[in-house]
Amino acid sequence: MKRLLVANRGEIAVRIIRAARELEIETVAIYSDADQGSLHTRLADYRIALNGRSATETYLNVDKVITAAIQSGADSIHPGYGFLSENPYFAEAAKKNGLIFVGPRPETISLMGAKDQARKTASLANVPVLPGTEVHSCQKATQAAINEFGYPVMLKAIYGGSGRGMRIATDPSQLKEKFEEASREALAAFGNGGIFVEKYLPNPRHIEVQIFGDAYGNVVHLFERDCSLQRRHQKLVEESPAPNLPANLRDRICKAAVELGRHVNYIGAGTVEFLVETDEENSARGNFYFLEMNTRIQVEHAVTEQTTSIDLVKLQLLIADGKKLPYSQQEISNRGHAIEFRVYAENPSKNFSPTTGQISYISRPFGIGVREDSWIEAGTAITPYYDSLLSKLTIYGNTRSEALARAGSLLSEYRIEGVNTTLEFHRWLLKQTEFIQGQVHTNWTEKNYNNQTVYPDMVGPLNA
Repeated sequence: MKRLLVANRGEIAVRIIRAARELEIETVAIYSDADQGSLHTRLADYRIALNGRSATETYLNVDKVITAAIQSGADSIHPGYGFLSENPYFAEAAKKNGLIFVGPRPETISLMGAKDQARKTASLANVPVLPGTEVHSCQKATQAAINEFGYPVMLKAIYGGSGRGMRIATDPSQLKEKFEEASREALAAFGNGGIFVEKYLPNPRHIEVQIFGDAYGNVVHLFERDCSLQRRHQKLVEESPAPNLPANLRDRICKAAVELGRHVNYIGAGTVEFLVETDEENSARGNFYFLEMNTRIQVEHAVTEQTTSIDLVKLQLLIADGKKLPYSQQEISNRGHAIEFRVYAENPSKNFSPTTGQISYISRPFGIGVREDSWIEAGTAITPYYDSLLSKLTIYGNTRSEALARAGSLLSEYRIEGVNTTLEFHRWLLKQTEFIQGQVHTNWTEKNYNNQTVYPDMVGPLNA
């Protein structure tokens, strides 16, 4: 691997370029009209315009991205996360054009990308799955299947993601309306209105396991992350190790993730996600269920990098280049505690609605145990065309208590002016007893955050 095209933008493009540079791999950036002059285009060795502003015209256009790779002389493509990262046709197009795709085989992406197929595959690998239905195109067939396990249920699009194509029905009277809403949204977003149903867990924890596989049959895990703190089924905070997770349950979950990886002959970085049942008396009961598998690097990979001291993006590149995994399971350890706070261009006081504008001022925190992955600078324009993620602030400590205390100090110093951000939510969060005690679940934000600006950003920059 000599020259890598980074088929993405924003902070993940910056992250990939820096990892490739350490391995002495040249990089090619692609960019839309809206991203001209963005940080990732300046860091790369070469850059190619995709001509257009929307994601559909640019970063989601398979033909344009493959053509850019060929024209640039790249021998490989890293898709990052989002956009085309889990598109099997893109991975296959790269392969057909003689390009190394930094990710699993196209057939693996296809198998695990459709949620109904992924459920069946997990079950075949003896990984627990929630009671659920086959894919249905009408709500009558769905109702008949639901009678076997009862309400409440979660209706899910087979190609859904980021909370789209998902609805909750608490009784039969809601099924028709919720089914039609989910199917309609899924058809518009993903081109497929197929819906399946799973038993709905009211207040589960969301635990995911980072796995890695190579082309020689080796699969390992790099321990778990807790991603329970969410809004609209999208993550806000991730941490590792998962607080209050019994050791035997952690071992069972990690083992299940590796077994699934082996079952599908997984190559590269992947994440197996689970729901863990919770209740008021016990924050992590013994039942866990397969949710989905993400066949790519995760947004929150920095959490695992901080606790394992393993560069996951560099490892992706090495595995894609045909190298064996350099670690056995026994050689991988989890040390200390890391918490990642996602900073979005959103207004928490208005139901986390996306905001646009121009970054006028940034004051970043520095010190022991702080890492920021970002792409923004003073003057960066935040447009409505792409995901609203601005930055990821990952705080490390020897213990969770130390990481939380450090986070409180560092987040108080972090300033982003020009657009609303989720920094105010994170400052509020660090004052909440249930979060401090590690007792949150996937619906906790909606139930506890009252959309009030409790710890607002500064109006202007601090004086020297």
